[in-house]
Amino acid sequence: MDLDKDERAQLAGTLGCTEADLDSELQSFFDAAQEEYVRMMLGQRVYTRGSDIREYRLLLLIKHAFKKLPSEQQISGLFQTSAIQSRSLLRSVMSKYQYELQAIIRDSLSQLLTAATGPADGDKVVIVEAENFVEALNREIAAIDGRLQPVTRQASTTAAYVIPKDTYKRLETRFGVAGG
Repeated sequence: MDLDKDERAQLAGTLGCTEADLDSELQSFFDAAQEEYVRMMLGQRVYTRGSDIREYRLLLLIKHAFKKLPSEQQISGLFQTSAIQSRSLLRSVMSKYQYELQAIIRDSLSQLLTAATGPADGDKVVIVEAENFVEALNREIAAIDGRLQPVTRQASTTAAYVIPKDTYKRLETRFGVAGG
């Protein structure tokens, strides 16, 4: 495409890369678009509702470009949506395509647990970029043992969440990670 300098700078900012890396960064997005069009032409993924198209498009971007669950901010930057709309879109995709995304969701949650900080014998704190991650962790906790304490927002913070120590140990075992 023929983009001017300002458009390239804006696009690089949206994708979180340098202008020099923009062309290579865009390749994974082109791969997602190519799959979308090929599936449509084959009659495999033909949608008529705009929301279905957006959900499918986000699924493809997760699989090809992000290779992990994106933050609500990343989704907002790509889809030009509010944080609430992005949260809802991600929730829908995680639910509708849960089996296709199973490995990616698991890897994203494992990375989140690995990034947790705190004393070895105490509660852990993790910074969460998407509330859907917290919901997914709490579903895992319920599946392990419904008596475990859930992940909750740390008081007076916008994105820090507390994982009680007993809950963290069980999640650590379930996901096979050794966290912070």
